Amino acid sequence: MRETTMSARCSLVVNGKSVRIATGDTPLDAAVADGMIATAQATHGAAVPGQGATPGARRVPGRRERVDPIKLALPAGPSIHAHAEEPAPAVAMRTGTVTEVRALTAHVIELVVTVSKDLPLGPGAQVALALDGVGLRTLCPTLRVDGSAELNELVFHLARDEDGWSLADSLPLHSEVKIRGPVGRAQYRPGGGRLVLVSAGCGFGQIWSIARAARYIEPTRDLCVVVGARDPLDLYMRESLEWLRATGVGRIVLSADRSRQRPPDVRPGPLTAHLPALRATDVVHVAGDSSTVGAVQVLAAAVGARCYPVLVDA
Repeated sequence: MRETTMSARCSLVVNGKSVRIATGDTPLDAAVADGMIATAQATHGAAVPGQGATPGARRVPGRRERVDPIKLALPAGPSIHAHAEEPAPAVAMRTGTVTEVRALTAHVIELVVTVSKDLPLGPGAQVALALDGVGLRTLCPTLRVDGSAELNELVFHLARDEDGWSLADSLPLHSEVKIRGPVGRAQYRPGGGRLVLVSAGCGFGQIWSIARAARYIEPTRDLCVVVGARDPLDLYMRESLEWLRATGVGRIVLSADRSRQRPPDVRPGPLTAHLPALRATDVVHVAGDSSTVGAVQVLAAAVGARCYPVLVDA
């Protein structure tokens, strides 16, 4: 058997030029060894073959230190501040005597209690009356319908129910009464947006005290008054409303559920059907029965208006 031997070197032709190559080398190794291809410096320092002798590639400069991203400030919108709760006023105790009882309508009684010492109360504030045989009742002192009241007088508007009973029946003339106040958080607060005052029945007592104070303290503040009753004959506050009109209150609405003997200026239907379109900047005071108060609260909450409710339980 004839043994075949392989030469240690052989010849390779690249681009018409003879290149000597050793057995086992790749053509690329031979071309580099013969100087036909020059190596170039790679970005990270590794040798990379290039075509012909060329200067080493420039080293790419490293990245500079990362700069914190620029934060763009958005345009400031209207600030929304939570309305801070006012400190609760000091509560005082007084004793008083019933000095006046008179009927305003067949279903509304005006009762006046004269206290031994002036009780400091803001407009719309409530007091608690301790009555023998009746218990504790929360009421809102107000003014007479003509706007009069002495500093040591507490005037109340009381309803007579369908059975003919009124809280005034438990308070005959010259009877003594124990009073504590102020209580509640529904008093008049100056400042803010439009003042919307809503009353049903004897809830007008609280609304009347707030409305009259607002006309003296803030005569330029926008004011809207909506007054309702079941029977148009129980709209006892006309003298009060005439005074408000004379001071510049342009929007005053009267309504009654019953159509019997309804004057032309009294609108039919529920009171809530005649409220103005509420706005978020409005300040709403509502006083009356639970259904009216609850409905107004829902309407005020729907637009984000502040609402101060008072349930009339007498």
